[in-house]
Amino acid sequence: MDISVIVPLYNEEESLKELFTWIERVMNQHGFTYEVIFVSDGSTDHSWEIIEELHQQHPEVVRGIKFRRNYGKSPALYCGFKQAEGNVVITMDADLQDSPDEIPELYRMITEEGYDLVSGWKKKRYDPLSKTLPTKLFNATARRVSGIKNLHDFNCGLKAYRKEVIKNIEVYGEMHRYIPYLAKSAGFNKIGEKVVHHQARKFGKTKFGGWNRFFNGYLDLISLWFLSTFGIKPMHFFGFLGSLMFILGFISVIIVGASKLYYMHNDMPYRLVTESPYFYLALTAMIIGTQLFLAGFLGELISRNATGRNNYQIEKNI
Repeated sequence: MDISVIVPLYNEEESLKELFTWIERVMNQHGFTYEVIFVSDGSTDHSWEIIEELHQQHPEVVRGIKFRRNYGKSPALYCGFKQAEGNVVITMDADLQDSPDEIPELYRMITEEGYDLVSGWKKKRYDPLSKTLPTKLFNATARRVSGIKNLHDFNCGLKAYRKEVIKNIEVYGEMHRYIPYLAKSAGFNKIGEKVVHHQARKFGKTKFGGWNRFFNGYLDLISLWFLSTFGIKPMHFFGFLGSLMFILGFISVIIVGASKLYYMHNDMPYRLVTESPYFYLALTAMIIGTQLFLAGFLGELISRNATGRNNYQIEKNI
């Protein structure tokens, strides 16, 4: 199969038929073999009924996943990636703001130019300022932290991947914003960008708040940076900090004790070690250092072995 198109959605009943018709036309024009995987993320409207109808009309092409409740975009993509069979995987939003006409060029960049991942860049956007301003700040931060300098829009829903990429990365929580970073951390370094057409939303309103998304994304970015840097060896982080604090505390205790002995030896007035605030500060530093070291040791034992992180309740699968 040439292409798998994955469409995560939440209450997008108005646009699904038009989106599929558009995808179908593009695929047939270029002779691609393909599948379209719709992932209904706990939709409460008639989105699933429409997906079932499309599946009945095109059983060889349309597939669907229905979550019992709303989990978020990352779990929807995770389950879609798991089922995708195409050599090139395309992700796009269901609100008709992403154009299926971009698919052939994205496919060409993956298959002919050898990119592992190509991310869309909506250079000209039709979103309100409350969404575009946080997006610009978020992307600037993500470029600096990830080291992927050539991407202007990390969170663009329109992306293309080699099949090997989506089968070797784990998208969870709200990490869909950082799929290029996840791919880079997994060793897929040829990441490109394509300017894509951004259309104004045709139906309804956006389901995501701009500033809330920015702050959540910032926290996720810190988590991803920590996991990619120290996730396999947490002792390198906690052990270093713990050892540093313990050594500083131990040296401070020696200094406090040595100063008392010096005053005693020279018959100078002195006070008890326990009367010095520096003694308690040093003792606290040693205790915290020991705790950080133990945290690193325990983190080393349980590193990345959490079970059930990607167990989602799927009600139906067609």
